[in-house]
Amino acid sequence: MVQSLDRSQGRAGGVAAGAASNHGTYTGNRALQIEEPLIFEMGQPGRCGVDLPEPPKVKDRLNGLRRAGTIGLPGLSEPQVVQHYTRLSQKNYAIDMGVYPLGSCTMKHNPRINEKVARLAGIGDLHPLQPVSTVQGALELIDRLAHWLKTLTGMPAVAMSPAAGAHGEMCGMMAIAAALEAKGERAQRKVVLAPESAHGTNPATAAALGFTVKPIPANDRGRVDLAALKAALGPDVAAIMLTNPNTCGLFESEIVEISKAVHDAGAYFYCDGANFNAIVGRVRPGDLGIDCMHINLHKTFSTPHGGGGPGAGPVVLSAALAPYAPYPWIVKDGDTWRVAEDGAKVDGTPLGRLKAFHGQMGMFTRALAYIMSHGADGLKQVAEDAVLSANYVMAALKDVMSPAFEGPCMHEALFDDSFLKDTGVSTLDFAKAMIDEGYHPMTMYFPLVVHGAMLIEPTESQAKEDLDQFIGALRSLTERAKTGTAAEEFKAAPRFSPRRRLDETLAARKPILRWRPSNNPPEGDPMKQAAE
Repeated sequence: MVQSLDRSQGRAGGVAAGAASNHGTYTGNRALQIEEPLIFEMGQPGRCGVDLPEPPKVKDRLNGLRRAGTIGLPGLSEPQVVQHYTRLSQKNYAIDMGVYPLGSCTMKHNPRINEKVARLAGIGDLHPLQPVSTVQGALELIDRLAHWLKTLTGMPAVAMSPAAGAHGEMCGMMAIAAALEAKGERAQRKVVLAPESAHGTNPATAAALGFTVKPIPANDRGRVDLAALKAALGPDVAAIMLTNPNTCGLFESEIVEISKAVHDAGAYFYCDGANFNAIVGRVRPGDLGIDCMHINLHKTFSTPHGGGGPGAGPVVLSAALAPYAPYPWIVKDGDTWRVAEDGAKVDGTPLGRLKAFHGQMGMFTRALAYIMSHGADGLKQVAEDAVLSANYVMAALKDVMSPAFEGPCMHEALFDDSFLKDTGVSTLDFAKAMIDEGYHPMTMYFPLVVHGAMLIEPTESQAKEDLDQFIGALRSLTERAKTGTAAEEFKAAPRFSPRRRLDETLAARKPILRWRPSNNPPEGDPMKQAAE
């Protein structure tokens, strides 16, 4: 837990009985916005929500290391636990509550039919150690999803096991490294080119595999500078890692020429598929000359996103890289499905297995349900509606906010903070004020190539009237900021949230990672300093 909270609103280690808080209420509650202490603050010694039998006596095998004190867990009844976590859940913003405009994250509705299918008997209760004879339908499901991923991307092979985007990047770049080694060029080709607007995981992945990362600048249109790219290509280049549409929400219009230049130099083309949802059903990456691309199922095909997982990041591979796919593979022998797990060996170079078992079955099921329920025409409409929504937002705001680049965008509308110049309102202040309007802020300060970036991705799953209200809220905030008299109001935001703004500098420099009783605060505790 990282704490550096301004608890001027609500409980600070508990509201004393009989004392009205500075909300003007006895409890500290604000109507249905319940003031919630930490679970450790609620706990009482000896209280428990379940009775457990006394464990049988067994021979002590701890060799003198038996715990001398208590574990330190809070004691609560079952109703207290349920109420606590229910209240916490009500303090979270979620896609099921409203517009979630995070750019580059594609927070869109997860259709409930996906959830129903994922919970069907025989799917929701699968175990990865079941005998293969009992999971024939599951293996066929994985193969069916693989078929559609290959069809939608125009690629001949796909590795299904990668766990999510960064893991998929690792898989694709490992396949490239294996191909280079098979050709005897691994030691020579040490450089990976990455556009300056790339996701941060791209250079991290390349570096983790021992490559040297060389950035490629963008032109004034927000795309890769083709001349700079060609100048950087040489016999030492292993690959380019490029996102298309890119992180600025723009389609790389020279991608075919980029692909040709990369291949002419003997290198490979890795595409970050984070934004495939903008072109699915409209463009096949294989037709653009891409050698490998990961697909975030939790973005393009709607499976749940966030919270640390579970995710899924299958990697499609060109004919040149297909022999280097990691195992396992799903294979059909006659009428029987099996899992091939004995390794990929090409010129004696095995890529091997990337993770335990065969992938994330729940994500596979949801993604296949999404693909099959939409069909070819529906998936095409998904991309078209996502692009339409983003351009609608861009068109409705460009007269009061400042678009980072001219012309239409793809699935994301990107603004810089120049419209806030001389207002006294920072990009962060603007984001905090959005919380008071009932919106999670859009992605702020990313991509780094745009000063004070505000990256909005409305997705195809938002109704027009919801986008209109969102647009109206941003226009209102912008107009208030431009009066030049609202800076203090913005700096005080959010005013209506359960907690006020973090002291982010103090939280970063002196994070509190462990709860302690209020009578024993750690050194550097911002709460202690505030009290003093």
